[in-house]
Amino acid sequence: MVIWSDPAKADLRSIHDFIAHDSQHYAKKVTQDIVAKTNTLGELPRVGRVVPELSNEAIRELSLYSYRILYEIKEHGVFVLAVIHKRRDLQPEMLER
Repeated sequence: MVIWSDPAKADLRSIHDFIAHDSQHYAKKVTQDIVAKTNTLGELPRVGRVVPELSNEAIRELSLYSYRILYEIKEHGVFVLAVIHKRRDLQPEMLER
């Protein structure tokens, strides 16, 4: 089961709103593609790579367009923690929001 945290949902809304300033169509497409990319995590949770900055086997990431989809594998599911732009430095507190 894949569960989106409230901060990750807020990240997705922010991405949508930012892109929507130029194109509603692409804002919808990008956000739908990001969600679709996470749909397989319930069955294949280790498909993403370990986040290099954290070196924690349970916290992994998928890459799509210019975004990093950060998630954590737990006993009772996969939790999407954040969606950040690849150019942003990852701060550990981003995952604790």
